[in-house]
Amino acid sequence: MLDFMMKAAVGDMVFGEDPMVNELEAMAADMFGMEGALYCPSGTMTNQIAIKAHTRPGDEVICSRMSHIYQFEGGGIAFNSGASVALIDTDRGTFTTDDIKAHINNPDDPHKAYTRLVEVENTVNRGAGACWDFEELTKIGELCSNRNLGFHLDGARLFNAMTVDGRKPAEYGALFDSISVCLSKGLGAPVGSLLIGNRDIIRQGIRLRKVLGGAMRQAGYIAAAGLYALRNNIRRLDEDHRHAAAIAEALGKNSLTEKISYGGTNIIIFTLIPGVIAMEFLQKIKDHGILALKTGDRSIRMVTHLDVSDQDADRACEVLANL
Repeated sequence: MLDFMMKAAVGDMVFGEDPMVNELEAMAADMFGMEGALYCPSGTMTNQIAIKAHTRPGDEVICSRMSHIYQFEGGGIAFNSGASVALIDTDRGTFTTDDIKAHINNPDDPHKAYTRLVEVENTVNRGAGACWDFEELTKIGELCSNRNLGFHLDGARLFNAMTVDGRKPAEYGALFDSISVCLSKGLGAPVGSLLIGNRDIIRQGIRLRKVLGGAMRQAGYIAAAGLYALRNNIRRLDEDHRHAAAIAEALGKNSLTEKISYGGTNIIIFTLIPGVIAMEFLQKIKDHGILALKTGDRSIRMVTHLDVSDQDADRACEVLANL
């Protein structure tokens, strides 16, 4: 990947003259069968651009309480779009058409925000990498179409979901008005995300990217990493899932763990027994060369990725089972 980046041909992205950015955007749009794509520095930016393009100030977005757009994007829905949220509570961060129907406001009621957008996240980060049922997504898409609602997918780890459900990018492209895909998660690029959508979303997105400070110049060097990732790193994602499943099993053998949540992809979230503090546990495993993230006083998230080898995973399992 680094070698490919160093050999990248570059130009001015702002003027549409960077060949690597143009190739990356065209490749992504073609993969998903959508009209266009927009390269941005981060998944937060692609999500925020999509929300802004779909809504007007005073509108409302239906999403999970666990969703990244609500939990981890700095209040951007309110700050950038002036929109409110209708939050759905579920254990895994997935929900149903009935859940959505219960949160759609009557457009003739002046006391309520105008429901404009439904957002789903696949896989669900806070849901320990849980995958959506594709048939349920299809039903939600039909509901959105019938009720004139936008339908956005935060697909930061969508390729992990497709590795599990066997669906093709074009199948997801046919369901959604806009899709955000991260190149810097399991795909291994150092930076970058793509917003994929119809021509109108991308047209608005170009302006919004500029407003948010995401219009870069010779971005081809980092776009090249995204091209390399899409061409080479999708088919190996099942290795990460295999490693994560083994780690989840090992954590279940540890006397210090109370609850293990594993959604079947590359994320494990676990809770420690009362009296055991997350920071102390993290320091213990760091002493063995294992890094993880605190998500609460007694909860920790672990993520597998392409830099974790079979040997690394085996060693982590040995440590975590016996610590």
